[in-house]
Amino acid sequence: MVDFSPSVQLNLNLRGLPNSATVSINERSNALIKSGRQVFKLGLGQSPFPVPEYVVARLREHAHEKDYLPVRGLPALREVVANYHAQRESISRTGEDVLIGPGSKELMFLIQLAFYGDLVIPTPAWVSYAPQAQIIGRRVRLMTTRESDGWRLRPDALEEVCREDADRPRLVILNYPANPTGGSFADGELQELAEVARRYKVVMLSDEIYGELHHRGEHVSIARYYPEGTIISSGLSKWCGAGGWRLGTFLFPPNMHWLLGAMASAASETFTSTSAPIQYAAVAAFEGAPEIEAYLDQSRRILRALGGWIAARFRAADVRCETPDGAFYLFPNFESHADRLAERGIHDSPTMCERLLEDTGVAVLPGSDFGRSTKEFTLRLAYVDFDGTKALAAAGAVDHQGELDEGFVRQYCPRVCDAIDGVIEWLEG
Repeated sequence: MVDFSPSVQLNLNLRGLPNSATVSINERSNALIKSGRQVFKLGLGQSPFPVPEYVVARLREHAHEKDYLPVRGLPALREVVANYHAQRESISRTGEDVLIGPGSKELMFLIQLAFYGDLVIPTPAWVSYAPQAQIIGRRVRLMTTRESDGWRLRPDALEEVCREDADRPRLVILNYPANPTGGSFADGELQELAEVARRYKVVMLSDEIYGELHHRGEHVSIARYYPEGTIISSGLSKWCGAGGWRLGTFLFPPNMHWLLGAMASAASETFTSTSAPIQYAAVAAFEGAPEIEAYLDQSRRILRALGGWIAARFRAADVRCETPDGAFYLFPNFESHADRLAERGIHDSPTMCERLLEDTGVAVLPGSDFGRSTKEFTLRLAYVDFDGTKALAAAGAVDHQGELDEGFVRQYCPRVCDAIDGVIEWLEG
Protein backbone atom coordinates (compact mmCIF):
# COMPACT_ATOMS: atom_id res chain seq x y z
CA MET A 1 0.00 0.00 0.00
CA VAL A 2 1.30 3.47 -0.92
CA ASP A 3 2.16 5.60 2.09
CA PHE A 4 0.59 9.06 1.78
CA SER A 5 1.28 10.08 5.37
CA PRO A 6 2.40 13.68 6.00
CA SER A 7 5.82 12.56 7.18
CA VAL A 8 6.49 11.24 3.69
CA GLN A 9 4.66 13.64 1.36
CA LEU A 10 4.47 17.07 3.04
CA ASN A 11 6.82 19.88 2.03
CA LEU A 12 9.52 20.11 4.70
CA ASN A 13 9.04 23.87 4.98
CA LEU A 14 5.39 23.35 5.96
CA ARG A 15 5.83 20.53 8.45
CA GLY A 16 4.79 21.69 11.89
CA LEU A 17 3.79 25.15 10.64
CA PRO A 18 0.57 26.18 12.43
CA ASN A 19 -2.10 28.50 11.11
CA SER A 20 -1.45 32.22 11.49
CA ALA A 21 -1.80 33.19 15.16
CA THR A 22 -4.12 36.10 14.40
CA VAL A 23 -6.36 34.01 12.17
CA SER A 24 -6.41 31.20 14.74
CA ILE A 25 -7.39 33.42 17.68
CA ASN A 26 -10.20 34.90 15.62
CA GLU A 27 -11.56 31.50 14.63
CA ARG A 28 -11.27 30.25 18.20
CA SER A 29 -13.02 33.34 19.53
CA ASN A 30 -15.89 32.88 17.08
CA ALA A 31 -16.23 29.23 18.04
CA LEU A 32 -16.39 30.11 21.74
CA ILE A 33 -19.00 32.78 21.07
CA LYS A 34 -21.05 30.30 19.07
CA SER A 35 -20.91 27.91 22.03
CA GLY A 36 -22.39 30.55 24.31
CA ARG A 37 -19.27 32.06 25.87
CA GLN A 38 -18.77 35.81 26.19
CA VAL A 39 -15.54 36.66 24.42
CA PHE A 40 -13.91 40.07 24.01
CA LYS A 41 -12.23 39.89 20.61
CA LEU A 42 -8.92 41.70 21.03
CA GLY A 43 -6.93 39.16 19.02
CA LEU A 44 -7.45 39.80 15.31
CA GLY A 45 -6.47 43.26 14.07
CA GLN A 46 -9.53 43.96 11.95
CA SER A 47 -10.59 47.58 11.57
CA PRO A 48 -13.76 48.32 13.58
CA PHE A 49 -14.81 51.01 11.13
CA PRO A 50 -17.03 50.53 8.07
CA VAL A 51 -15.75 51.03 4.56
CA PRO A 52 -16.52 54.68 3.71
CA GLU A 53 -19.81 54.96 1.84
CA TYR A 54 -18.05 57.05 -0.78
CA VAL A 55 -15.90 54.01 -1.65
CA VAL A 56 -18.75 51.51 -1.34
CA ALA A 57 -20.75 53.54 -3.85
CA ARG A 58 -17.90 53.20 -6.35
CA LEU A 59 -17.93 49.43 -5.80
CA ARG A 60 -21.66 49.32 -6.59
CA GLU A 61 -21.05 51.25 -9.78
CA HIS A 62 -18.46 48.71 -10.93
CA ALA A 63 -19.96 45.46 -9.63
CA HIS A 64 -20.59 44.45 -13.24
CA GLU A 65 -16.88 44.50 -14.13
CA LYS A 66 -15.98 40.92 -14.93
CA ASP A 67 -12.91 40.97 -17.15
CA TYR A 68 -9.43 39.98 -16.08
CA LEU A 69 -7.41 43.12 -15.45
CA PRO A 70 -3.67 43.48 -16.14
CA VAL A 71 -1.58 41.43 -13.74
CA ARG A 72 0.14 44.59 -12.48
CA GLY A 73 -3.20 46.21 -11.76
CA LEU A 74 -5.77 48.57 -13.23
CA PRO A 75 -3.81 51.41 -14.88
CA ALA A 76 -6.03 54.10 -13.33
CA LEU A 77 -5.51 52.60 -9.86
CA ARG A 78 -1.75 52.32 -10.34
CA GLU A 79 -1.58 55.98 -11.32
CA VAL A 80 -3.63 57.19 -8.36
CA VAL A 81 -1.61 55.05 -5.92
CA ALA A 82 1.61 56.52 -7.30
CA ASN A 83 0.23 60.06 -6.98
CA TYR A 84 -1.03 59.33 -3.47
CA HIS A 85 2.44 58.42 -2.20
CA ALA A 86 4.36 60.89 -4.38
CA GLN A 87 2.43 63.86 -3.03
CA ARG A 88 2.72 62.78 0.60
CA GLU A 89 6.43 61.95 0.49
CA SER A 90 7.67 64.41 -2.15
CA ILE A 91 9.04 61.64 -4.35
CA SER A 92 8.66 61.16 -8.09
CA ARG A 93 6.61 58.07 -8.98
CA THR A 94 4.27 56.94 -11.76
CA GLY A 95 1.86 54.09 -12.29
CA GLU A 96 4.72 52.10 -13.84
CA ASP A 97 6.19 51.84 -10.34
CA VAL A 98 3.09 50.21 -8.79
CA LEU A 99 2.04 46.59 -8.37
CA ILE A 100 -1.47 45.69 -7.18
CA GLY A 101 -2.23 42.41 -5.44
CA PRO A 102 -4.97 40.63 -3.49
CA GLY A 103 -3.80 42.02 -0.17
CA SER A 104 -0.39 43.31 0.84
CA LYS A 105 0.15 39.95 2.56
CA GLU A 106 0.24 38.21 -0.82
CA LEU A 107 2.64 40.81 -2.22
CA MET A 108 4.94 40.30 0.78
CA PHE A 109 5.01 36.61 0.02
CA LEU A 110 5.86 37.26 -3.62
CA ILE A 111 8.69 39.67 -2.85
CA GLN A 112 10.33 37.06 -0.65
CA LEU A 113 9.93 34.57 -3.46
CA ALA A 114 11.46 36.93 -6.03
CA PHE A 115 14.21 38.55 -3.97
CA TYR A 116 17.26 36.42 -3.23
CA GLY A 117 18.72 37.45 0.08
CA ASP A 118 18.25 37.48 3.84
CA LEU A 119 15.03 38.69 5.39
CA VAL A 120 15.79 40.97 8.36
CA ILE A 121 12.90 41.42 10.79
CA PRO A 122 13.02 43.60 13.91
CA THR A 123 10.95 42.01 16.69
CA PRO A 124 8.31 42.25 17.95
CA ALA A 125 6.94 41.90 14.44
CA TRP A 126 3.74 40.97 12.66
CA VAL A 127 3.11 37.25 12.89
CA SER A 128 3.33 36.36 9.18
CA TYR A 129 6.66 37.85 8.07
CA ALA A 130 8.86 35.02 9.32
CA PRO A 131 6.49 32.11 8.51
CA GLN A 132 6.28 33.31 4.91
CA ALA A 133 10.06 33.18 4.70
CA GLN A 134 10.02 29.69 6.20
CA ILE A 135 7.54 28.50 3.58
CA ILE A 136 9.75 29.80 0.78
CA GLY A 137 12.97 28.65 2.45
CA ARG A 138 14.60 32.03 2.96
CA ARG A 139 17.12 32.79 5.69
CA VAL A 140 15.59 34.96 8.42
CA ARG A 141 17.50 37.23 10.76
CA LEU A 142 15.37 38.28 13.73
CA MET A 143 16.61 41.45 15.42
CA THR A 144 15.50 41.90 19.02
CA THR A 145 14.55 45.48 19.81
CA ARG A 146 14.39 46.95 23.31
CA GLU A 147 11.41 48.13 25.26
CA SER A 148 13.47 51.13 26.39
CA ASP A 149 13.69 52.16 22.71
CA GLY A 150 9.94 51.88 22.26
CA TRP A 151 10.47 48.53 20.49
CA ARG A 152 11.92 50.44 17.50
CA LEU A 153 14.81 49.38 15.29
CA ARG A 154 17.88 51.47 16.09
CA PRO A 155 20.32 52.57 13.37
CA ASP A 156 23.32 51.19 15.28
CA ALA A 157 21.63 47.78 15.52
CA LEU A 158 20.99 47.73 11.78
CA GLU A 159 24.59 48.82 11.19
CA GLU A 160 25.87 45.95 13.32
CA VAL A 161 23.89 43.36 11.35
CA CYS A 162 24.89 44.74 7.96
CA ARG A 163 28.56 45.07 8.87
CA GLU A 164 28.84 41.33 9.52
CA ASP A 165 28.73 40.71 5.77
CA ALA A 166 28.56 44.07 4.04
CA ASP A 167 27.84 42.77 0.53
CA ARG A 168 25.14 40.31 1.50
CA PRO A 169 21.74 41.05 -0.12
CA ARG A 170 19.20 41.99 2.55
CA LEU A 171 15.51 42.79 2.62
CA VAL A 172 14.69 44.68 5.83
CA ILE A 173 11.07 45.01 6.90
CA LEU A 174 10.13 48.22 8.67
CA ASN A 175 6.53 48.38 9.91
CA TYR A 176 5.11 51.59 11.35
CA PRO A 177 2.80 52.51 12.92
CA ALA A 178 3.61 49.06 14.13
CA ASN A 179 1.72 45.88 14.60
CA PRO A 180 2.03 44.83 17.44
CA THR A 181 3.12 47.93 19.38
CA GLY A 182 1.32 50.90 17.84
CA GLY A 183 4.65 52.74 17.85
CA SER A 184 6.16 54.81 15.05
CA PHE A 185 9.39 56.63 14.15
CA ALA A 186 10.38 60.26 14.42
CA ASP A 187 11.78 61.96 11.33
CA GLY A 188 15.32 61.94 12.71
CA GLU A 189 15.18 58.21 13.37
CA LEU A 190 14.04 57.51 9.81
CA GLN A 191 16.85 59.65 8.41
CA GLU A 192 19.46 57.76 10.44
CA LEU A 193 18.06 54.39 9.37
CA ALA A 194 18.07 55.58 5.76
CA GLU A 195 21.77 56.45 6.00
CA VAL A 196 22.65 52.95 7.18
CA ALA A 197 20.42 51.31 4.57
CA ARG A 198 22.01 53.37 1.78
CA ARG A 199 25.53 52.55 2.96
CA TYR A 200 24.88 48.80 2.71
CA LYS A 201 22.48 48.87 -0.26
CA VAL A 202 19.69 47.40 1.81
CA VAL A 203 16.29 46.93 0.17
CA MET A 204 13.84 48.45 2.63
CA LEU A 205 10.30 47.08 2.59
CA SER A 206 8.35 49.75 4.43
CA ASP A 207 5.07 48.25 5.60
CA GLU A 208 2.87 51.33 5.97
CA ILE A 209 -0.53 49.67 5.96
CA TYR A 210 -1.39 51.71 9.08
CA GLY A 211 0.14 54.95 7.82
CA GLU A 212 -3.16 56.80 7.51
CA LEU A 213 -4.02 55.69 11.05
CA HIS A 214 -1.21 57.64 12.66
CA HIS A 215 -3.21 59.14 15.51
CA ARG A 216 -2.11 62.68 14.71
CA GLY A 217 -2.15 62.25 10.95
CA GLU A 218 1.62 62.80 10.87
CA HIS A 219 2.92 59.65 9.21
CA VAL A 220 6.16 60.01 7.24
CA SER A 221 7.63 57.29 5.02
CA ILE A 222 11.31 56.38 5.09
CA ALA A 223 11.01 56.62 1.29
CA ARG A 224 11.26 60.38 1.77
CA TYR A 225 14.88 59.89 2.91
CA TYR A 226 15.78 56.69 1.04
CA PRO A 227 13.72 56.87 -2.15
CA GLU A 228 16.06 54.74 -4.27
CA GLY A 229 15.94 51.75 -1.90
CA THR A 230 12.47 51.76 -0.37
CA ILE A 231 9.40 49.80 -1.44
CA ILE A 232 6.23 51.11 0.21
CA SER A 233 3.58 48.54 1.09
CA SER A 234 0.02 49.69 1.67
CA GLY A 235 -3.57 48.71 0.91
CA LEU A 236 -7.20 49.13 1.93
CA SER A 237 -7.52 46.74 4.85
CA LYS A 238 -6.71 48.96 7.83
CA TRP A 239 -7.25 52.67 7.09
CA CYS A 240 -10.21 52.03 4.79
CA GLY A 241 -11.82 49.31 6.90
CA ALA A 242 -11.77 46.87 3.96
CA GLY A 243 -9.79 43.86 5.15
CA GLY A 244 -12.08 41.39 3.43
CA TRP A 245 -11.80 43.20 0.11
CA ARG A 246 -8.20 41.97 -0.18
CA LEU A 247 -6.38 44.72 -2.04
CA GLY A 248 -2.74 45.59 -1.47
CA THR A 249 -0.29 47.93 -3.16
CA PHE A 250 3.49 48.01 -3.58
CA LEU A 251 5.24 51.17 -4.76
CA PHE A 252 8.74 50.56 -6.13
CA PRO A 253 11.57 52.96 -6.88
CA PRO A 254 12.13 53.17 -10.66
CA ASN A 255 15.49 51.38 -10.37
CA MET A 256 13.77 48.27 -8.96
CA HIS A 257 11.54 47.44 -11.90
CA TRP A 258 13.51 44.19 -12.22
CA LEU A 259 11.97 43.12 -8.90
CA LEU A 260 8.52 44.41 -9.76
CA GLY A 261 8.65 42.52 -13.05
CA ALA A 262 9.70 39.27 -11.38
CA MET A 263 6.87 39.55 -8.87
CA ALA A 264 4.40 40.29 -11.67
CA SER A 265 5.57 37.17 -13.52
CA ALA A 266 4.99 35.06 -10.42
CA ALA A 267 1.60 36.73 -9.94
CA SER A 268 0.62 35.90 -13.52
CA GLU A 269 1.16 32.22 -12.74
CA THR A 270 -0.66 32.27 -9.39
CA PHE A 271 -3.49 34.76 -8.76
CA THR A 272 -3.54 36.24 -12.32
CA SER A 273 -5.08 39.55 -11.25
CA THR A 274 -6.87 41.23 -8.36
CA SER A 275 -10.67 41.43 -8.28
CA ALA A 276 -11.82 43.95 -10.91
CA PRO A 277 -14.70 45.62 -8.99
CA ILE A 278 -12.46 46.05 -5.93
CA GLN A 279 -9.75 47.73 -8.00
CA TYR A 280 -12.21 50.20 -9.51
CA ALA A 281 -13.54 51.03 -6.05
CA ALA A 282 -10.01 51.44 -4.69
CA VAL A 283 -9.43 54.30 -7.13
CA ALA A 284 -11.92 56.35 -5.11
CA ALA A 285 -10.16 55.51 -1.85
CA PHE A 286 -6.70 56.55 -3.04
CA GLU A 287 -7.95 59.58 -4.94
CA GLY A 288 -9.24 61.00 -1.70
CA ALA A 289 -12.21 63.28 -1.12
CA PRO A 290 -13.60 65.42 1.71
CA GLU A 291 -15.65 62.42 2.79
CA ILE A 292 -12.52 60.28 3.09
CA GLU A 293 -10.65 62.95 5.05
CA ALA A 294 -13.56 63.37 7.48
CA TYR A 295 -13.71 59.60 7.93
CA LEU A 296 -9.98 59.44 8.67
CA ASP A 297 -10.06 62.42 11.03
CA GLN A 298 -12.75 60.83 13.18
CA SER A 299 -11.17 57.36 13.03
CA ARG A 300 -7.90 58.83 14.33
CA ARG A 301 -9.65 60.74 17.11
CA ILE A 302 -11.41 57.61 18.34
CA LEU A 303 -8.32 55.42 18.20
CA ARG A 304 -6.20 58.13 19.84
CA ALA A 305 -8.64 58.46 22.72
CA LEU A 306 -9.16 54.73 23.21
CA GLY A 307 -5.49 53.76 22.87
CA GLY A 308 -4.44 56.53 25.24
CA TRP A 309 -7.07 55.55 27.81
CA ILE A 310 -6.05 51.88 27.77
CA ALA A 311 -2.33 52.68 28.10
CA ALA A 312 -3.00 55.01 31.04
CA ARG A 313 -5.27 52.41 32.66
CA PHE A 314 -2.52 49.80 32.40
CA ARG A 315 0.16 52.11 33.76
CA ALA A 316 -2.04 52.91 36.75
CA ALA A 317 -2.09 49.15 37.44
CA ASP A 318 1.74 48.99 37.31
CA VAL A 319 1.78 47.45 33.82
CA ARG A 320 4.34 48.99 31.47
CA CYS A 321 2.61 50.25 28.36
CA GLU A 322 3.52 53.02 25.92
CA THR A 323 0.81 55.28 24.55
CA PRO A 324 0.48 54.27 20.88
CA ASP A 325 1.37 56.60 18.01
CA GLY A 326 -1.00 54.96 15.57
CA ALA A 327 -2.91 51.87 14.42
CA PHE A 328 -5.05 50.02 16.99
CA TYR A 329 -2.57 47.92 18.95
CA LEU A 330 -0.86 47.93 22.33
CA PHE A 331 2.00 45.78 23.60
CA PRO A 332 1.86 45.87 27.41
CA ASN A 333 4.50 44.24 29.58
CA PHE A 334 3.30 42.51 32.78
CA GLU A 335 6.79 41.76 34.12
CA SER A 336 6.17 43.72 37.33
CA HIS A 337 3.43 41.20 38.16
CA ALA A 338 5.57 38.12 37.44
CA ASP A 339 5.71 36.97 41.06
CA ARG A 340 1.97 37.19 41.48
CA LEU A 341 1.44 35.37 38.19
CA ALA A 342 3.89 32.65 39.22
CA GLU A 343 1.85 32.03 42.36
CA ARG A 344 -1.02 31.15 40.03
CA GLY A 345 1.14 28.80 37.98
CA ILE A 346 1.72 31.26 35.14
CA HIS A 347 5.35 31.41 34.04
CA ASP A 348 5.18 32.53 30.42
CA SER A 349 3.17 34.69 28.05
CA PRO A 350 1.30 31.89 26.21
CA THR A 351 0.01 30.54 29.52
CA MET A 352 -0.96 34.05 30.63
CA CYS A 353 -3.01 34.60 27.47
CA GLU A 354 -4.63 31.17 27.75
CA ARG A 355 -5.66 31.84 31.35
CA LEU A 356 -6.96 35.30 30.45
CA LEU A 357 -9.22 33.77 27.83
CA GLU A 358 -10.40 31.03 30.20
CA ASP A 359 -10.95 33.27 33.21
CA THR A 360 -12.11 36.57 31.69
CA GLY A 361 -13.11 35.87 28.10
CA VAL A 362 -10.50 38.35 26.84
CA ALA A 363 -8.83 37.04 23.68
CA VAL A 364 -5.32 38.41 23.14
CA LEU A 365 -2.05 37.04 21.77
CA PRO A 366 1.26 36.43 23.58
CA GLY A 367 4.34 38.43 22.66
CA SER A 368 5.98 35.14 21.67
CA ASP A 369 3.72 35.02 18.59
CA PHE A 370 5.46 38.22 17.50
CA GLY A 371 9.01 36.97 17.90
CA ARG A 372 9.62 37.62 21.60
CA SER A 373 10.69 35.11 24.25
CA THR A 374 7.91 33.13 25.89
CA LYS A 375 9.39 34.13 29.25
CA GLU A 376 8.73 37.79 28.52
CA PHE A 377 5.32 38.74 29.91
CA THR A 378 4.26 40.77 26.90
CA LEU A 379 1.04 40.45 24.98
CA ARG A 380 -0.55 42.16 22.03
CA LEU A 381 -4.07 43.43 22.14
CA ALA A 382 -6.04 44.91 19.27
CA TYR A 383 -8.52 47.41 20.69
CA VAL A 384 -11.10 46.92 17.96
CA ASP A 385 -14.07 45.22 19.64
CA PHE A 386 -16.52 48.10 19.30
CA ASP A 387 -19.14 49.37 16.86
CA GLY A 388 -17.13 51.64 14.61
CA THR A 389 -20.18 52.93 12.76
CA LYS A 390 -21.80 54.26 15.94
CA ALA A 391 -18.51 55.62 17.25
CA LEU A 392 -17.84 57.53 14.03
CA ALA A 393 -21.30 59.09 14.06
CA ALA A 394 -20.95 60.08 17.71
CA ALA A 395 -17.45 61.52 17.25
CA GLY A 396 -18.68 63.59 14.33
CA ALA A 397 -21.18 65.28 16.63
CA VAL A 398 -18.48 66.28 19.13
CA ASP A 399 -16.32 69.41 18.77
CA HIS A 400 -13.82 68.45 16.09
CA GLN A 401 -11.05 70.41 17.75
CA GLY A 402 -11.36 68.72 21.12
CA GLU A 403 -10.12 65.41 22.45
CA LEU A 404 -12.61 62.63 23.11
CA ASP A 405 -12.73 61.87 26.83
CA GLU A 406 -13.16 58.78 28.98
CA GLY A 407 -16.90 59.26 28.96
CA PHE A 408 -16.96 58.95 25.19
CA VAL A 409 -14.66 55.92 25.26
CA ARG A 410 -16.76 54.10 27.83
CA GLN A 411 -20.01 54.91 26.07
CA TYR A 412 -19.00 54.02 22.53
CA CYS A 413 -16.25 51.43 23.09
CA PRO A 414 -17.80 49.61 26.07
CA ARG A 415 -16.64 46.10 25.22
CA VAL A 416 -13.01 47.17 24.97
CA CYS A 417 -13.28 49.07 28.26
CA ASP A 418 -14.93 46.11 29.97
CA ALA A 419 -12.18 43.84 28.64
CA ILE A 420 -9.40 46.07 30.01
CA ASP A 421 -11.17 46.42 33.34
CA GLY A 422 -11.52 42.64 33.42
CA VAL A 423 -7.82 42.07 32.72
CA ILE A 424 -6.80 44.44 35.51
CA GLU A 425 -9.24 42.92 37.99
CA TRP A 426 -7.93 39.46 37.08
CA LEU A 427 -4.37 40.67 37.48
CA GLU A 428 -4.98 42.19 40.89
CA GLY A 429 -7.34 39.48 42.12
